[in-house]
Amino acid sequence: MQHVTMYTTAVCPYCTRAKQLLKARGVEHIEEVRIDQDPAERQRMMERTGRRTVPQIFIGETHVGGCDDLQALDASGGLQPLLQG
Repeated sequence: MQHVTMYTTAVCPYCTRAKQLLKARGVEHIEEVRIDQDPAERQRMMERTGRRTVPQIFIGETHVGGCDDLQALDASGGLQPLLQG
């Protein structure tokens, strides 16, 4: 299973939905990077993704995008192969 990193904030319903979907697909551990607690991490997220919103999800080194992107990837059948590496 690939390593999953998710940039999040404390109060984010989209982050919660994304975590639920990943756990439903067998992901046991998600490394959460809380950008609301560390402004430097927010800046790093924006540099890595070009985006300002959370969640921003990485599976391995692949930037998946946000919650809607993750759901679309799952619906198209691409999530499970990406998780398996």
